Amino acid sequence: MNFPTDYKSIIQRINEIEPIEYCKSRNFLDGAVTRLSPYISRGVISTKQVFDHVMSLGYKPYQIEKMLQELAWRDFWQQSWIHKEEGIDHDIRNPQNGVKTNEISSILVNAKTGISAIDDGIEKLYETGYMHNHLRMYTAAIACNFGKNHWKLPTQWMYYHLLDADWASNGLSWQWVAGTNSNKQYIANQENINKYCKTTDQGTFLDLPYEVLGEMKQPGILKPTEDLKLVTPLPDNKPIEIDLELPTAIYTFYNLDPKWRKDTTMNRVLVLEPSFFNKYPSSEKVMKFILELTKNIENCKVFVGEFDEFVSNYKTPQIYFKEHPTNNHFNGIEDSRDWIAPEVQGDFRSFFGYWKKVKKSLKL
Repeated sequence: MNFPTDYKSIIQRINEIEPIEYCKSRNFLDGAVTRLSPYISRGVISTKQVFDHVMSLGYKPYQIEKMLQELAWRDFWQQSWIHKEEGIDHDIRNPQNGVKTNEISSILVNAKTGISAIDDGIEKLYETGYMHNHLRMYTAAIACNFGKNHWKLPTQWMYYHLLDADWASNGLSWQWVAGTNSNKQYIANQENINKYCKTTDQGTFLDLPYEVLGEMKQPGILKPTEDLKLVTPLPDNKPIEIDLELPTAIYTFYNLDPKWRKDTTMNRVLVLEPSFFNKYPSSEKVMKFILELTKNIENCKVFVGEFDEFVSNYKTPQIYFKEHPTNNHFNGIEDSRDWIAPEVQGDFRSFFGYWKKVKKSLKL
């Protein structure tokens, strides 16, 4: 799984989107997915940028609605994070049923479930930082609904390794699977996994009819658990040189947009706050990925420390940053993010309530 970090290659990946094939095959492991999620999550490109490109291809909206919806889901999750703030760190609507542990089943961490698609997917997650969305749902169902692990630590485990780590999208999707952000828990049996992953596994603990799975007790294979200690390997904290006569654009884990205020002469600084990464740890692979993406931003420096610490050390005349829930403590001029439908704001109870307003706003 290849994820180039130069901007030209990322734009080329947008140009290679095949919306009709995506809509037909996205749920299959070998489907025509875009592989754009790491760049959207890191703010290198926006959902609106991809949405506008897809709409420019001349298809009728109904022909490619599933793809348009998948882009809109990301904005929907972000709206949830903005309005619920730290509430998304906890069971968001309903308590998770049947929880036996706040740890994670060891067979998931060690990729030893005996389900070939899941085990291969976890190994590739460790190797590449990517996992297909359907595999993420299967893995979450095993962790939460069969393993009876509370969703929080398993979500952090997967987020830790994902290049497209996004606490709103990842965390709230896991909560949807676990039933804390939906009306019921999501489960899948081996037949379903075999269909979408094109495997032929038999005799696994999920190789049962749905009516049996729905009543199944915690399988013994899922009972051993681990309490993971996830630590972010941040770069060394070294002094940086900036022009104190110029304003400063602050980049973050969620904003690495090389086109942002590109025509303005500014200091450009990626701020890596230890407090953020203590709360939402990321792996060495993810850190290397964001540092490589930062190279698309001309003369961008890296500051390891808290935002207030940067302000205290480098008293530039003005600070600019992009809107994001993790930036609520920033002071300066906040630029809006590139929403698909900027007029559609609020805490929506369901995605389809949100999508209905997006369609009306954009006249789709």
